[in-house]
Amino acid sequence: MSKLKVAFFDFACCEGCQLQVYNLEEEILDLLEIVEPVEWREAMSDQSDDYDVAIIEGSITRVEDEEHLKAIRKNAKTLIALGACATIGGINKIKNNFEMQDVRKYVYGKDANMPHLDTYPTKAVNEVVKTDYMVHGCPINIKEFSYIVRSLAIGKEPKIPNYPVCVECKMKENVCRFEYGEICLGPIIRAGCDAKCPSNGMWCFGCRGLVDDPNVNAAKDVMAEYGKTLDDLLGKMLLFGNKQEY
Repeated sequence: MSKLKVAFFDFACCEGCQLQVYNLEEEILDLLEIVEPVEWREAMSDQSDDYDVAIIEGSITRVEDEEHLKAIRKNAKTLIALGACATIGGINKIKNNFEMQDVRKYVYGKDANMPHLDTYPTKAVNEVVKTDYMVHGCPINIKEFSYIVRSLAIGKEPKIPNYPVCVECKMKENVCRFEYGEICLGPIIRAGCDAKCPSNGMWCFGCRGLVDDPNVNAAKDVMAEYGKTLDDLLGKMLLFGNKQEY
């Protein structure tokens, strides 16, 4: 069986999700038995336009990045968005709550009008091109990444959870974070992280994005039960989103 040719590309991000791939350690050697990296700036100097799978980390913040992404999509048989910046825009989308010229002045100062710094409102990868699969999270769950890559290598359709984090919390018998007076996004955020934040004493930040068709009424009921308001919930959602989306 021929190996799946894989290329990594990064846009606006910290590249932490690619570092998580390194954290596979010995398992990465097993993956190399079934996939062949042909471009991966963090790991190799080679570049190639010949790849089956393009793995994209980072959000899209400039016109030239959007054009580059479209060219990658044209070459790739399969495109995977890697991490919250790529799947939902990540914390980079916070800037979408402000005027872009104000953002440029705040970040770049006197250089704000330089052509190469002409940032626009942040977009997730799937807002620019068709995205076949998403590895959610900030950072990603390395087991989920390995599962998706292995599935594609053997021609199997990977199944990504489409139920809320609360399901995983209940399975782990966690005390609900609302019981501690916190606001947790677990009722509406996609599972698949093994409820790591609530399991380690922290509310869900929403880094995996909303489940498809979230049960908004159930979330409102939870908020009402614990004396919280919709504005309280929306305030927490701004870390991995922007106010125009909710």
